[in-house]
Parts: sequence; C-alpha cells; structure tokens
Amino acid sequence: MNWLGFGGTPLDLDITLSNQDQLRQVLGKNEAGEVEPLFLLTAGDNVVGTVVVKQKGKKVEHLGIKIELIGQIEFMHDAGNPHEFTQLERPLEEAGEINSDKSYNFEFLNVDKPYETYNGNNVRLRYFLRVKVARSYSSNITKTLDFAVQNLQTEPELNHSIKMEVGIEDCLHIEFEYNKSKYSLSDVVIGKIYFLLVRIKIKHMEVVIIKRESCGSGSGPNTYNESENISKYEIMDGAPVRGESIPIRLFLSPYELTPTQRSVQNKYSVKYYLNLVLVDEEDRRYFKQQEITLWRKNYRTIRPGEFEEHKAKIAAAATSSS
Repeated sequence: MNWLGFGGTPLDLDITLSNQDQLRQVLGKNEAGEVEPLFLLTAGDNVVGTVVVKQKGKKVEHLGIKIELIGQIEFMHDAGNPHEFTQLERPLEEAGEINSDKSYNFEFLNVDKPYETYNGNNVRLRYFLRVKVARSYSSNITKTLDFAVQNLQTEPELNHSIKMEVGIEDCLHIEFEYNKSKYSLSDVVIGKIYFLLVRIKIKHMEVVIIKRESCGSGSGPNTYNESENISKYEIMDGAPVRGESIPIRLFLSPYELTPTQRSVQNKYSVKYYLNLVLVDEEDRRYFKQQEITLWRKNYRTIRPGEFEEHKAKIAAAATSSS
C-alpha cells in the first residue's frame, strides 16, 4: 500500500481486521490494481478491527482521524470518477496531536454489502477501508485495506433445460440440448447434440464459454461491451453422420467464473453464454449462442500455492518481455 503524499510521512498506519487469522482469503486487486490475497467477507459479516498509528519522529498535529468503509464501482475509461454506492465513516480521534503510538478500535455493524467484488476488463467493483489523518498545512495521511465480498445464493426454483434446433437449409440440421439453463459455479454442463441432416463436411465441433461485460446504462459513447472466451472445449473431431448423437460434459469449476450480474447499480452487467461452434473442412464456422445464468453455491477461496503460481507467471512474463 502506498502513502498518498509527498516526501514521506511522519506516521505509519496499519489496519487489521478482528480474527483475520481465521478469515478466508481470495485473490483480488488492491488500490493500485495489483493482485494480492484479500480477506473474504460476506453480506452478513460485520467489519470490525483495529487501526494502529505509529509515530516515526516528531509530534504530528492533525485536524482529526477517521476511518471510512467504501464500496465503489470504477471504470477503466474514467478511473478518476468512481461511483460510490456505500460510504460510511467512524471518527477515531478529534483534532489534536500525536506524540506517541496509538491504536483505535472500530466497527461497522450490519453493513449492506449487496454486490460481489468484481475485477473485469473495463470495470471493477471493490470494497475497502480507508484511514485518514487530516492535516491543515500538509497532505492528509491515508492508508487503505481492500477486502473481498462473495455472497452465496439459493438454488433457482425453476431451471428449465435448453432445447434448440439450428441448421442451414438442405445442408445441415441439428438439435442440441443442455440439461439446465442455470448453473452453479461448480456445476457440470451436460447435454447432447443430435445430427438430423449432414450434407457439409464438418471437421470438428466445440463449445465455448463466453463472458460478456457491458458497462454503461445506455447505448451512447460511454457504453462499453466486451466479450471474452473463457474456455474452449472440443466435443467432436471428425465428420458426423446423420442420426449420430454427441454427448457434452463440461466442468465449470476449473474456470475463473463469477455469478451472472445484471445491471449492477445501473452501471454494468456480466453475462455468460455457451457458444456451439462447428467448423467445416474449408474452415467456415457455424455457431449458435445461448445465454446461461451462473450463481454461487460455494465460496471460492485461494487454493494452496495459487498466489505463488500467479507471482511466478507475472515474473516469467516480465522476463520474456525484457
């Protein structure tokens, strides 16, 4: 965490959460956009902890010390204007001076945390604590601590299967079926492809998981839409014949997926699609896309060695580019 100021500061600030040794952790991004382990909280958790102020030399006069809990949405194309949907503060000390180390307990009870932490290509939703020591003639001294939020969801009561027919007149006619339209992040997509008519030479077939991120509330110049292929799963290699049935079994848990998010604060949405792609021998592609809904059944936390693997990938990429 970096200090916000010039030429160093006369105080060190530190924020710790109560019982943080027992808290789950996930990989997330801090204030600087760097990936690091973050403590995981849920919608019902209170945010309680301690702020420690350490003096580094002479006494420090200040206009007050406070801690804030902030939930905000940041856009990469407009990073200087975040949208705050939660902003709470607690005073820690009135105006005065600091001439020795001090600690302050804080608590934010029954805090509404309705949205999950999200780090996308164009938008980020983050929660963080910020301690601020206000000063009159010098820059304020601040320190932040990001934390992650995941919220479990109940299984949808209605979960119909997906059945569709697609084809090209007199050339190709197939039916495909997925067992459900709503999946947990640890679920398995099970389905079948039926070939009713095949008069083109198909080379292979694949299913692609697509994430579509939409930022903005309308269709104006400040609206951004971006699609990303999360995974590509080959389900057939070779030419099918009429009457053939191809099974689909796609595990979702290995991939970095999030729950479907629709119009979060009317600022952004995240949707997922299954894209069935057929490629013929002339490399022409035929595809049919179907939206699915993803929901969270279990918490996703850091597995052993995951952060070390991430750091190794970053180091290897830096070495190869130099």
